[in-house]
Amino acid sequence: MERDKSSVGKTITIYDIAEEAGVSASTVSRVLNGSASVRKEKKEKIQSIIDKYDFKPNALAKGLSDTATKMIGILVADVRNPYYSEMFASCEKAAEEAGYSVALVNFHGSKERELAQLDNLIRQRPDAVIQMGGRVDDLITDDAYAEKIRRVSQNIPFIITGKLDKTSVHSVVIDESHGMDLVMDHLISLGHTKIALVGGEMRVVSTYKKYQSYQESLQKHGIVERGEYVVNSFYDPESGYEATNKVLELKDRPTAIITINDFAASGALRSIIEHGLRIPEDISIASFDNTYIAELTVPKLTSIDYNYSDYGKKLVDTAISIIQGNDAEYIQMVEPRLIIRESTGPVPE
Repeated sequence: MERDKSSVGKTITIYDIAEEAGVSASTVSRVLNGSASVRKEKKEKIQSIIDKYDFKPNALAKGLSDTATKMIGILVADVRNPYYSEMFASCEKAAEEAGYSVALVNFHGSKERELAQLDNLIRQRPDAVIQMGGRVDDLITDDAYAEKIRRVSQNIPFIITGKLDKTSVHSVVIDESHGMDLVMDHLISLGHTKIALVGGEMRVVSTYKKYQSYQESLQKHGIVERGEYVVNSFYDPESGYEATNKVLELKDRPTAIITINDFAASGALRSIIEHGLRIPEDISIASFDNTYIAELTVPKLTSIDYNYSDYGKKLVDTAISIIQGNDAEYIQMVEPRLIIRESTGPVPE
């Protein structure tokens, strides 16, 4: 076969082959070694690209498929947040059941640590990486980070729980809009029209989608949005406390509050109690994530659940499928469900 003229003068590497085929370098290596673990259609596609460039692998390229560590690296924004600890635990369980170990790397919400910890994780030679939080949650993609992940994913399957434009990484994401619809419909069915949304940053795609759905629900039910009822902040208890203080000190305060997550809700509950209000008799509160916090609060917290067991299994199954050279959906959705508990009730008369 005649060599592609566009490649003349350029040294073609296994990573170039992998990028053009949309697979990892280790999958290309398995094809080069004649492995039967790659599906026929994918193997034929890879082989046609190899033939197109008349690619002759070196020993390193052929050996990539033999360097499996049976370990999946998990890069987490802040394991103190129970959402991330729930997610990690579910991924760990799914990985162990599939014969893989996991390595947890936590970057405490720091962008500098995020880069450093990713490099530390890559040095451990994982077979795949799953990232939860951080730059993969940005509404506007960091181009430099996207380029870094694009290079990493040429050799190591990379799966995220957010979005990363200008890359071809796989993602498993929550349908945040549907989750907010469920909460809003529940509160409005109880008679609430003065509904506050507290916590979260609009630069984060999940928060932005929640806010969009919040606006749409108000419009759908003919309720005028009140800007003072939306207080952006962070995702921790202190931020939930401070944001809730602001809405409760309004002259015309809300009758219901939605917090961005359970972690922030724990602070919001403190604020409500300090203002001498009863839940749900005087004010209702609902949240997202359905972590252990929702079961421990008094009263128990109405919250959006993601079925962490299935969520973690989807992430791990996607990683293993790519490791093995099989196809996987590039974007998979996790459907939320509303768990109604004691913290929401009818609007006070």
